[in-house]
Amino acid sequence: MSSSVQLFQDQRYQELKEQCLQQGRLFEDPEFPASDESLYYDSAARGKVEWKRPKELCEDPHLLVDGMSSHDFHQGKLGNCWFVAACSCLALRKSLWQQVIPDSKEQEWDPKNPGKYAGIFRFRFWRFGAWTEVVVDDLLPTENGELIYCRSNVRNEFWSALLEKAYAKLAGSYQALDGGCATEALVDFTGAVAESINLAEGRYGEVISEQMKLFEDLMKVHKRGGFISCFVSESSGRPSEAETEMGLIVGHAYSVTAITKLRLGERLLFSFKAEKLFMIRLRNPWGKKEWHGAWSDSSEEWKKVSDSERKNLGLTVENDGEFWMTFEDWCKNFTDVDICRTVNTSYFSLHKTWEKEMMFGAWAKHPEPLLNRSGGCFDNRETFLQNPQYLFDVKKAEDKVLVSLQQEDRRKYKKEGKGDNITIGFEILKVEDNRRYRLHKLTVQERVATSPYSNTRSVFLRRTLQRGRYVLVPTTFIPGVPTAFLLRLYTDVPSKLRELKADRPKMTCWSLLCGYPRRVTQIKVHSAEGLQKQDGSGGADPYVLIKCEKQSRRSAVQRGTTSPVFNTQVIFYRKDIDSPVTIQVWSSNLLRDGFLGQAVLAAAPGEPRQRQRLRLRGSGGGDAAELPGHISVTVLSSDDLAEL
Repeated sequence: MSSSVQLFQDQRYQELKEQCLQQGRLFEDPEFPASDESLYYDSAARGKVEWKRPKELCEDPHLLVDGMSSHDFHQGKLGNCWFVAACSCLALRKSLWQQVIPDSKEQEWDPKNPGKYAGIFRFRFWRFGAWTEVVVDDLLPTENGELIYCRSNVRNEFWSALLEKAYAKLAGSYQALDGGCATEALVDFTGAVAESINLAEGRYGEVISEQMKLFEDLMKVHKRGGFISCFVSESSGRPSEAETEMGLIVGHAYSVTAITKLRLGERLLFSFKAEKLFMIRLRNPWGKKEWHGAWSDSSEEWKKVSDSERKNLGLTVENDGEFWMTFEDWCKNFTDVDICRTVNTSYFSLHKTWEKEMMFGAWAKHPEPLLNRSGGCFDNRETFLQNPQYLFDVKKAEDKVLVSLQQEDRRKYKKEGKGDNITIGFEILKVEDNRRYRLHKLTVQERVATSPYSNTRSVFLRRTLQRGRYVLVPTTFIPGVPTAFLLRLYTDVPSKLRELKADRPKMTCWSLLCGYPRRVTQIKVHSAEGLQKQDGSGGADPYVLIKCEKQSRRSAVQRGTTSPVFNTQVIFYRKDIDSPVTIQVWSSNLLRDGFLGQAVLAAAPGEPRQRQRLRLRGSGGGDAAELPGHISVTVLSSDDLAEL
């Protein structure tokens, strides 16, 4: 077994199996016993259940019968359609379900060697950043000789029932699986990144351009091994499990099993004289109850499609829970879609490769503000920056960034009445190019991205960011809610994601010899105007150089303008408070850069903190001659090194 796989409750499958075989007994799991405590966390929900092994339910049990299919199973009595929908998606990808059910052939019943069977199985789930192996026995809950929870269409196939048992063990009980989101299980099956989209709020049923962009995105997700599920949300006139006029079940998770473009009509030699339809196929985990609208199994529309094309699409006119819809009808009839993206981080791939960074953290309460790490969302201005802070760099001129924030699975706390997800989200702030310590006050920093805030297990954001340095602040919605989280960041080039822990420069023995900072100064150069022209076309290629003591920072060059916008931020920790800050403007040239002027500032704490417009001067002292142009800057200083 790979050393990267963790053992749940420190149970070792091979050792336990060998012990049972040596002792001639079938495994009984002491960590998840065949009793009511494994079924329920709520005593009021208890009923009469018999635990039986597969051999007591059929003559020839198997883990898998003829492989795995999205049609293999039905939901049963538990309200975990979300889990069953995720299983339908998983069944479509052999390489992925083989990760979840490792060595399935070795675990299989062998009728020729019944003495090698020990009644023990193992499954693996991606839990909070690591693959975790869960061991279970084969005792399953039944009533009247029938499985009461997830079960296969084939009476002697048990992979879905055993997988559900392992997942229930992780959650603490079967009842803890009642109610949830398909993306939670899909992330646990794959380690993918989850994203939720509200189709109604995004007006995907009305705006065709947005609808087509979503279709192309979902088709790409599906082709590249991702997963998609959807549901119709509850409302005042539409209670959970009610059936809509078109046959859809409210509050019920459907798995997307195909997404394609379908052409109607005949193909000519050099062109298609055909109508093109955007189609999506879904499956109801109940194995029945299908869509009644256009392109349902027995609808008139299918007469336009040839028998061979229908065969290619896998169309069956049965009430098996699987059906086709047009993408437009899907957008109009479903309200929410959950997407699990398998983000490609392999260097040996034809598709785009992402650089991945992963950090574990926690929101933790502390009465001391500088030690508190649970400050709540951006609306809590006084405490927001008391959250954990993570620094990263965008090295390219612009880069698409994917961020996933995931809280720990709280189902295990349902017994204590604390099993509900916490509302979480995050902010991304553009900060000074040389920032190395925690932010304490929002001043010149720019708020560039805000994730959705949701009480789902994870939140996701895609955003294109410009070159620079950023601080990502994960938060709970309200302050003072402690829990652990996992942060994943994907960029095109390495971002060097790291947590900001220190509030100020560290005092060392070296500080006694070389001095310790006495003042912190923040500078933002917004723009310049009226600069001296540097070429025949009347333009320039300006950049700013900001200097303080022996430190300096340079902005990017702005091409072909005498009125550049810089928005360059820097921060200096100053040992010599009498040494000024100098902001110089230069024009980039092939042989030698041209000096366009400078402004010299004392940058003392008592100086104005609002934006200033300063005249450019020559390189002499304070009486240096004025030069063409002005710069617009904001300067803030404090003798409290943990203020800015």
